Formats: sequence, structure tokens, C-alpha cells
Amino acid sequence: MMNDDDMFYTNEEGKTVMTEEYLLLRGYCCGNGCLNCPYEYKNVPEPRRTQLLNERKFRKQKEQ
Repeated sequence: MMNDDDMFYTNEEGKTVMTEEYLLLRGYCCGNGCLNCPYEYKNVPEPRRTQLLNERKFRKQKEQ
């Protein structure tokens, strides 16, 4: 069973963020553009979906 620390965290801006594990348990993309969406933003309408995918790619490159 997951505890609250496994489901949510607070980012640098003070916003509550759902973890990828929590979103996987939910089972679908809600279309809101969640930071840790494991579903490649499937239900986010264009052009926002492409923007989010590009931002994710940039973040991953920056981390390396």
C-alpha cells in the first residue's frame, strides 16, 4: 500500500505534484498535463501536448 509520500510531493514553487507511481495506479491520462504523466500526455490537446513533450525532453537532457 502506498503512503502519501509515495503519491505526492511539493515542488520548489510550493505546488503539490502527483508522482508517476500514483498516476500509473490511476490508470489513464487525465489530459491536464501532469508533470510526471507516464502516458505521454495522450489526452492533452495539441498544441499543448507537443509543448509538454518538448519540455520533458529538455528537462531530461538538462539532468544528464
